[in-house]
Amino acid sequence: MSNRWPMVIRIFIAILFIAPIYWTLVIATGARGAAYSLPPVFLPAFHFHALWVVLTQTSWMRYLLNSILITSLTIGCVLVSSALAGYALAEINMPGKNAIFYLFLGVMMLPGQALLVPQYVVMFHLHLLNSYAGLILPFTANTSGIFLFRQYFMKLPRSYREIARVENVNSWTYIRRVAVPLARPAVATVTLLTFISSWNQFQWPLIMTDTTAIDPIELALTRYMQTYQANWRELASAALLALVPIIIVFLFTQNHIVAAVAGGEQGSKE
Repeated sequence: MSNRWPMVIRIFIAILFIAPIYWTLVIATGARGAAYSLPPVFLPAFHFHALWVVLTQTSWMRYLLNSILITSLTIGCVLVSSALAGYALAEINMPGKNAIFYLFLGVMMLPGQALLVPQYVVMFHLHLLNSYAGLILPFTANTSGIFLFRQYFMKLPRSYREIARVENVNSWTYIRRVAVPLARPAVATVTLLTFISSWNQFQWPLIMTDTTAIDPIELALTRYMQTYQANWRELASAALLALVPIIIVFLFTQNHIVAAVAGGEQGSKE
């Protein structure tokens, strides 16, 4: 009996996380006014009229494309900068390397709100307000990503690098063809965390933009809620559209994330 309790607890926690998503689906696909019905309706009716209204009669597709563009570019920049910085901190002998690493750790402890004003001032003087670049550039480097790549690169056997030197392979080729492919769990983890962080950005776009033309999906959802406060089906449909990409990315990366948490797939240094 005692062995069943961990499974029961896991099922209970899973239900707690899934319940809000399921209830959003019930409201989005239910009949109009179903959100107020008593007794409550617990099964989705799969009426997709509200979803069709959101997609065709609002600017939701533009907001969705804005978020896809911003998030994709941010992920690409974070992966490149994290892999290069992590490799430098793990493999290159240079003065003050440990001090630089501890500085990175210190930056990780800073709350994001503490950087809002200096970041805004920089973007203002660079004339990047109300631009995609202003929404992307402050997040193109990620201290957590650098830390994770460093830890993985430090676990790579030294023989790999020595063979690369013998074969006259330069550092860039070694990183691209050997180190990064072996750090797949780190790549997947950084991709997912960056995706969630960038996709859910609200505060920075709210500060940086005063036009709806480049609004990401989370900011648009807030304005949509202010405009359609009583249309719960449309609100729930818009929320589902904002949530679906996160679920898809998680499903594709979850195995690598488990491997990253478990300690990686590569052996220790020799």
